[in-house]
Amino acid sequence: MKILLIGYMGCGKSTIGAHLAEILKYEFVDLDVYIEANESQSVSELFKTKGEIYFRKKETIYLQEVLNKNESSVIALGGGTPCYGNNMQLILDTEEAKSIYLKLSIPYLVKRLEPEKIKRPLITHLKTPEELIEFVGKHLFERSFYYSQANFTIKADEKTIEEIVESIIMELF
Repeated sequence: MKILLIGYMGCGKSTIGAHLAEILKYEFVDLDVYIEANESQSVSELFKTKGEIYFRKKETIYLQEVLNKNESSVIALGGGTPCYGNNMQLILDTEEAKSIYLKLSIPYLVKRLEPEKIKRPLITHLKTPEELIEFVGKHLFERSFYYSQANFTIKADEKTIEEIVESIIMELF
């Protein structure tokens, strides 16, 4: 089985994915880390040097690669991965894949993203908390169409990592 965690940046996909994979004894793949290893550049550097279009094309190629592996795995996708090209359809069409949308409210996302703006290429340019709130709200609205297609949605506000992982396991097994 492939368990794909989708959701907005900062919702905890990587942290929860690593924890879930450890419990299930599955391989853990963070798609951004996978891309960085294969491209020998950070996501931020790829955005700066080669642009978002290049990154999104490579993202689709690497998504197909990890979906085609035979191992049972937990895959943490980038926040935009399901929203570009035919990525969401690839996910939904992969027979042994189950997608989980980790849903967080805008205030929770902003609280998590504010301290790590420098590492996030899409929000590094935002100067004030108000700009971040506005950006996240607009962006989340645009992406919610894709996120809502996931097989399951887990509301993650005010939940611990352990509670979220438990909710995922209860949904899947």
